[in-house]
Amino acid sequence: MRFSRIGVIVLATVVVMSGTGCSFYQRVMARKALVDGSQDYKERRFPEAEQRFRDAVSRDPNGETVEGRTAQLFLARTLHSSYIGNRQNKAKAEEALQEYKKALSFDKNDQSSYKAVASLLENLQRTEEWQNWVTERANSEDIKPQYRAEALVSLAAKQNTCANDITDTEQTKKTITKDGKQVFQFVKPANEADYLRLKQCIEQGNALIDRALALETDRVKNARNIDAKGLSDSELREALELIRVFESARSYKASLLVQAMRLAEMEGRAQDRDRLKQESEAAKESFLALSEKSKELQNETDARAAAKEAAENPAAAGDAGAGK
Repeated sequence: MRFSRIGVIVLATVVVMSGTGCSFYQRVMARKALVDGSQDYKERRFPEAEQRFRDAVSRDPNGETVEGRTAQLFLARTLHSSYIGNRQNKAKAEEALQEYKKALSFDKNDQSSYKAVASLLENLQRTEEWQNWVTERANSEDIKPQYRAEALVSLAAKQNTCANDITDTEQTKKTITKDGKQVFQFVKPANEADYLRLKQCIEQGNALIDRALALETDRVKNARNIDAKGLSDSELREALELIRVFESARSYKASLLVQAMRLAEMEGRAQDRDRLKQESEAAKESFLALSEKSKELQNETDARAAAKEAAENPAAAGDAGAGK
């Protein structure tokens, strides 16, 4: 929606003179600040954008209106972008963290703000804070199941990396000849501490990913029945977001089962190794099935975006077609 400065000023003046009340006037001025700030942000004038968004936030600091909540989020993103432009300015990163957390206080299920905080903490190498932040998300009953699952997947991914860093080395992954073919054989790490850490990472990783998978909804389990073309644009976005979370969860389940299989081989548990191999292959098939649905939903999303762009700019679409 376009907003002219003169139009906003006139409207605001009318509101004040007619005695409609201060709150509506504040919303109008907040909208003006949002529009101007968004243009500044688009043109990478971050200091100007920050000031405009701060002005909008000051008109509704408690996030009681759409304008106030939007301004809070835009302010956090602007501070984040300023930090990305100059990673030496840690003060901007700290401010961004605090503003994102304020945005989350208005909406606990604001996934973009949650992810932004997690990303900043990781970038700043504040590992313990990251762990606590993501764990709190995973354990919160107030959060949507798919968002809790996504947090659990993030935690499990760390454990999978921990295990793989130990099993995928020259010291533990030996090449041998078996039945005339070269295959890998996994042996225990020489360092006992590494061996104990490997066991712990595999155990914790599988426990976390199982918790994530337990949050799968019936819609995910019956994803093959989702008709991408029959969904509205908002339903399509929602379905894609949902499927991708559990696509990732199933992928890490397969990977962590492979790590458990390697550990079983290291410990000489041949029957467990063979069982875990079968389980990992089944988990991989489950992941690939959901991955196909994810691709179908993404293709439909891309097709709609292309059709919309062509409708809005038929001349450019014609030139593109002529060039083929």
